[in-house]
Amino acid sequence: MTTTDTTDPTPTFSVGAQAPRSAHDRSAGRRSGTRILVTAILVVVAVYFLVPVYWVVVAATKTTQDLFSTNGFAFSGNFALWHNLAEVLNFQDGIFLRWLLNSVLYAGVGALLATYFAAAGGYALSKYAFRGRGFIFGLILGGVLVPGTATALPLFLLFSELGLANTYWAVLLPSLVSPFGLFLCRIYADATVDTALVEAARLDGAGELRIFHTVGLRIMTPALVTVFLFQLVGIWNNYFLPLVMLSDVRLYPITLGLNSWRSQTDRLPEFYELTTGGVLLSIIPLAIAMIVLQRFWRGGLTEGSVK
Repeated sequence: MTTTDTTDPTPTFSVGAQAPRSAHDRSAGRRSGTRILVTAILVVVAVYFLVPVYWVVVAATKTTQDLFSTNGFAFSGNFALWHNLAEVLNFQDGIFLRWLLNSVLYAGVGALLATYFAAAGGYALSKYAFRGRGFIFGLILGGVLVPGTATALPLFLLFSELGLANTYWAVLLPSLVSPFGLFLCRIYADATVDTALVEAARLDGAGELRIFHTVGLRIMTPALVTVFLFQLVGIWNNYFLPLVMLSDVRLYPITLGLNSWRSQTDRLPEFYELTTGGVLLSIIPLAIAMIVLQRFWRGGLTEGSVK
């Protein structure tokens, strides 16, 4: 005899019970008070970072007279931006362009190689077991705590003995070392690069260098972008190391060159226009780098989070 199951599959709820939230309900945890607080904090942080940039843009559009006779956050009637930028690019046979190329060399090449070396070192400390690994990692952590200004003078004495002072190498070589980048890459490789995946690549006959370049680097992309951006900004804004190492004005980066212009403003007020215009031009490459690289950063961080 065949029986029919007449049980009602519709779920029932007791009085006062709360119905389960829909899978697409995004209101959980979004209280109005929390949203207002978070929004207010973000606004304060945005203002803190954007107000100086806005002031630079406004100041670059003014003449020296308008710079001191008008409100610092208001545009003047005499819009001199293009004139100021032309003066910056043409002053002393275009010395600013040479400083710009020097900064691109120091920061671009230095950040790229420093990121690669940090990735290689972090990957090795994460995936290879060898004697002294913990001690080496401890030394790297110690290097993170040492400020760059503390090593500038010893580096100058060392490079002077080697005959590398007042050369491009004097600024470029120290930029290739990033203890923080190596530390970050080691931690990120521990969390994301699966050892089983590395073993599978070895069983397929891939060499260690090929595994690192085809597996490790691709998985570690978010960390690499982070290290590159930190190193790029750090080298681009570095002032003390070039000041100690360089005496030839043709080797100056933008930071040192702009400071040399600013130091002459008391004697020649027209250098205010050169300095403000140069500062505006100096932040454009960093803004472009952030805009271009943020999609790789964001895409790598969210990769695999939604399936």
